[in-house]
Amino acid sequence: MAQNTDTDTRLAARGKRAERLALVAICLVAIGVIYFTNQLLTKRFTENTRNRAEIRLALYSANLISELQRNSIVPQLLARDPALIGALNSGDYSQSTQRLLSFVDEIGAASLMLLDVDGRTVAATDRNRLGETHRGAPYFTDALRSNATVFSVQERESTGYSFTYSRKLDDGGVFLGVITVEVDLAKLERSWAGISDAVFVTDSQGQIILTTEGRWRGLTEVEALARQDAPSAIQRALQATQDWTSLPIDAYLQGEGVMRREARVPFQGWRMVSFTTYASVRERVNSVLALEIMGFAILLAAGFWFTSRKSVVRMRVFQRESAELRLLNQRLQREIAEREKVEKTLEVAEQTLAQSSKLAALGEMSAAVSHELNQPLAAMKTYLAGARLLLSRKRPDEALSSFQRIDDLIERMGAITKQLKSYARKGADTFEPVDTRDAVTSALGMMEPQLRQRHVSITRTLPSEPAMIFGDRMRYEQVIINLLRNALDATKGVKDPQIDIVLAVGETVTLSVRDNGEGIADLDALFEPFYTTKQAGDGVGLGLAISSGIVNDLGGRLTARNATSGGAVFEVRLPIWKEESEISAAE
Repeated sequence: MAQNTDTDTRLAARGKRAERLALVAICLVAIGVIYFTNQLLTKRFTENTRNRAEIRLALYSANLISELQRNSIVPQLLARDPALIGALNSGDYSQSTQRLLSFVDEIGAASLMLLDVDGRTVAATDRNRLGETHRGAPYFTDALRSNATVFSVQERESTGYSFTYSRKLDDGGVFLGVITVEVDLAKLERSWAGISDAVFVTDSQGQIILTTEGRWRGLTEVEALARQDAPSAIQRALQATQDWTSLPIDAYLQGEGVMRREARVPFQGWRMVSFTTYASVRERVNSVLALEIMGFAILLAAGFWFTSRKSVVRMRVFQRESAELRLLNQRLQREIAEREKVEKTLEVAEQTLAQSSKLAALGEMSAAVSHELNQPLAAMKTYLAGARLLLSRKRPDEALSSFQRIDDLIERMGAITKQLKSYARKGADTFEPVDTRDAVTSALGMMEPQLRQRHVSITRTLPSEPAMIFGDRMRYEQVIINLLRNALDATKGVKDPQIDIVLAVGETVTLSVRDNGEGIADLDALFEPFYTTKQAGDGVGLGLAISSGIVNDLGGRLTARNATSGGAVFEVRLPIWKEESEISAAE
């Protein structure tokens, strides 16, 4: 009996030793697999990162050469243009600037200039440069000494450099002037800045002329990198200028995971340099290592679970949890059945709500038609009374003017009903450039009878220059009229009613309509349909709701607030419209 007990004890001890050895073996295998996986994936992912950096650098260089070559042929073509040659011979440059503007969009250049024999700008796509003298500029002096197109780089007074092709114009061997084409390389800088790499281009003297870092322009590479802050990626690149493969495997952990790449640009000895970080390499490697570690951890957990002396207790806990899960499953099934029942009920309710929404939309449309036609009808009534009075006084010519205004109002009523028929349709089919100054003047003319009748003091402030938007003029006038009507209603109980209209141009075209009434009681519900503070019969509460919808369709925003000195202020902000030629010149 004792021998059997000893034998069992020895077998149990051997079994425990075997289990412990198995666990140790699993740990050693896990360490080996994780180590070699880290080595292999790090090498592979860093090679991919290096290849992508080289491809990007080659692409940037090709784009730079393509832009330069595309602009290099332009001076040769413009130097033969008969219109420009004729202008230099005759001294009449009235059409020369327009001639250059017709070319600049097709060419894609930053600017074009025509210089006479004295280096004075006689025509330019940038009208601000007309009359400037460039006699000492490199692009003028170099063009005089050569019969071919010359290229020059000149530092601007502000930040950056200008890159210019120039060529002299002659007629029968007589020197007439110089044509210059400025290459728009700034757009390449902007495209490079959209990535995480740092990129710069140096000339043959090693001076940085193009870069994604504005502080580096005009410096050498060493000076530029010395100016960067110590914790930056570029400073770490200085500490690890060798290739990634020559660094130890933990170089990334030491903060030196930055690679420098350089390529020669086949143009006047230029060079292009980029710095690429390995920020994603460690993340991708760690994601794979995490899966491996999780797998080995699960394996070790299973081993410990099987060797644990409390396996029976854990089994009982598992059985109890299984019973609880079954009860939970039954409760979830009941809840799912109840949810399905609720979803069916909700579907029926949604169908009912959709039908109600259609009926509400029809009611809102009819109310909107009535609201928007009130103003033209009131104006027509006033003009008819005036025409009747003029006819009784035998002044038919002035009465005809009133009839013409009535005819215009009828056309406007037709346009309003046509718009309200398509109230829910979004589109910009009838959009065109609109001078908001004219729209304000026209709206005030429409409201003239009511304003004269109420004796309201109107203050109008308009800019001297055009305030252009892109939209529908009649709908914009409709918004102004609605705001003026609200201001008139708000000042009914005021002794000296006053309305201020201010049109300003800044980042947006802003129209402000301010009154000295009692202000707005509920700003939150102001733009909701059918919300009104007027007495029954005076309004249906759709003016501001329709106006807000129109402004949103035009790409702007209608807001309201109470003024600190009393009264309410409504503001209409709309984007400024610029011609394509102005946008190209600004770029």
